Amino acid sequence: MSSVSGPKSLPNGQQIKHIIAVASGKGGVGKSTTAVNLALALAADGARVGLLDADIYGPSQPLMLGVAPGTRPAQRGSQMLEPLMAHGLQTMSIGYLLTEDTPVVWRGPMVSGALQQLLNQTAWEDLDYLIIDMPPGTGDIQLTLAQKVPVSGAVIVTTPQDIALLDAVKGIEMFSKVDVPVLGIVENMAVHICSNCGHTDHLFGEGGGDKIAQEYGVPLLGSLPLARSIREQADGGNPTVVAEPNGPVTAIYRDIARKMVAQLTQQAGQNAAFPHIVIKND
Repeated sequence: MSSVSGPKSLPNGQQIKHIIAVASGKGGVGKSTTAVNLALALAADGARVGLLDADIYGPSQPLMLGVAPGTRPAQRGSQMLEPLMAHGLQTMSIGYLLTEDTPVVWRGPMVSGALQQLLNQTAWEDLDYLIIDMPPGTGDIQLTLAQKVPVSGAVIVTTPQDIALLDAVKGIEMFSKVDVPVLGIVENMAVHICSNCGHTDHLFGEGGGDKIAQEYGVPLLGSLPLARSIREQADGGNPTVVAEPNGPVTAIYRDIARKMVAQLTQQAGQNAAFPHIVIKND
C-alpha cells in the first residue's frame, strides 16, 4: 500500500496527490452527500478536486451533481474517458455510462474490475485530491478496492444510531487491516433543530461518534445536523456547499475538510523517512 506521503501514481502514469476514500459501514447514513460536499469544500479552498462515484450498484453522484440524464463522458483516444465537470469538480461515475433505470446485476469481481477501470481510465488532470465515494459496507468489494487503489486515507461516515456505530467500527477495522489510515469520523444527523421553535433533539442518540473516535484514537472531524435542506439540495443537484456558500452547514463541511487535510499532513509527517546520519571521528 502506498504511503500517504507523495503523489499517487496510477497505472496510466497520472499523478494524484491524495486519494481519499469516504466510506460507511452501512447504507443510509449520508455517505454520498458527505463525499460530494467534502469535495466541494476542498475546491472552495482552491484545490483541484476529483470525485469518483465508486458505488457501482447505486450511483447517486450524477443526481447530486446536477448532471443531466443521458450526459456521457467524451472519449480521449481509444482507452481513456474525459471526466465530466460539475460545480468545478472533475467527476466520473458508472451512472454516466448507464441509463437511470438500468440495474447493475454483476458479481463482486466484475464490480471491482469496473471500478478500477473507472479510476485508471479516466483522464484526471493535475488533482490535489480525488475523493472516492465508496459503496456502503465492508465486504469483498471494499476490501479489494482498499488493496488495489493507492489510498492516502479514509473518512468514516456514521450516524449516532447504535447499529450505525457498530458498522462504523467495522469500517475502521477494515481499513486498519489493509494499512489505510483513518483520517477521522464524520457524524451525520447528529441533532435535529426544529424549524418552528428552534428546539434541539438528538433523534438518533448522542455522543456516539465521539465515543468511537476516542476508543479508536481517531479524530471526530465534525458533526452535521439532521436538516431537510441538506437532502433537498443534494437531491436537486445543488449540494449545500454550492447552494449556501456562506451558510452554517457549509461552514461545518469546510471545517471538516480542513481538519481532514490537517490529518493528511500529520500522517505524511509520521510516515516520512528519517534522514540517514553518519557520524565520523576525524
